[in-house]
Amino acid sequence: MNVDLVFKVSSIVEEGQTISASSMAKNAGGKGANQAIALAQAGMKTYLAASIGPDGLFLEDMLKDKGVDASLVTHLDSPSGQAIIQVDSKGRNCIIVLSGANGNVSEALIDEKLSGFRKNDWLVLENEIPMIDAIAAKAKAKGMKVCLNPSPANEAARAVDPADVDLLIVNEAEAEFLAQKKDMDYPEILQCLGQIYETAEIVLTASSKGACSIDESGAFVMVSSPKVKVVDTTGAGDTFLGYYLCLRSEGSSIEESLEGACYAASLACTKMGAARSIPSRSELDF
Repeated sequence: MNVDLVFKVSSIVEEGQTISASSMAKNAGGKGANQAIALAQAGMKTYLAASIGPDGLFLEDMLKDKGVDASLVTHLDSPSGQAIIQVDSKGRNCIIVLSGANGNVSEALIDEKLSGFRKNDWLVLENEIPMIDAIAAKAKAKGMKVCLNPSPANEAARAVDPADVDLLIVNEAEAEFLAQKKDMDYPEILQCLGQIYETAEIVLTASSKGACSIDESGAFVMVSSPKVKVVDTTGAGDTFLGYYLCLRSEGSSIEESLEGACYAASLACTKMGAARSIPSRSELDF
């Protein structure tokens, strides 16, 4: 859970450059919070285990307002996580993250937060918190299913045991990092990741080009993103994840889930902000 400081700029700042922003807004964000809100907005019963400081109370209010159960949120005296986000005139972004209270993870805390969950409940993990390998292992030992979004992609993401992952959702850069290969086409990327994450369903998001996977018959399937007027891409990937997992959990096919998730993510791009841009199920046509 992050306090997002969003600066609207004409172009992303370069090394040694000083630029002026046309506006600045403080928003609720953080990949965990965004994904929890996306899941809840899509229609799943969702809890978020996270930590915030006194400056993050509005983050908790946002969760509740968007339908997320915030009973697993821990309050600390230290500052909440922070993110500085630049959004350019084409809606592209770059982000600097400070972990803050998000670093509050321990073996005891993991056990406490997972204690109320049961077999076949889903654990969704991103990589803005520490010890994700331990969290995944403990959840799997309880019989839970694990969805991993290894963002940001670093060695901590690679430390998660592939056998603990049931659903892997990655963008192109994250996929290349995990596969340790470059210059592959989409079917090759999925095949390479499938050799690592042998028991996982794997989804590759490709920004404005859409998303792809291997369907139930073993065939490559790619879905294009709807064309929209892009205002801010922040949170689009989190929106995709929430809707994809929800649709799959409801019994939709891989292709149907890709289509619905791409649609939801495209709508999120038409609004500024991360958490507040995530559309509700009622805003979609399914």
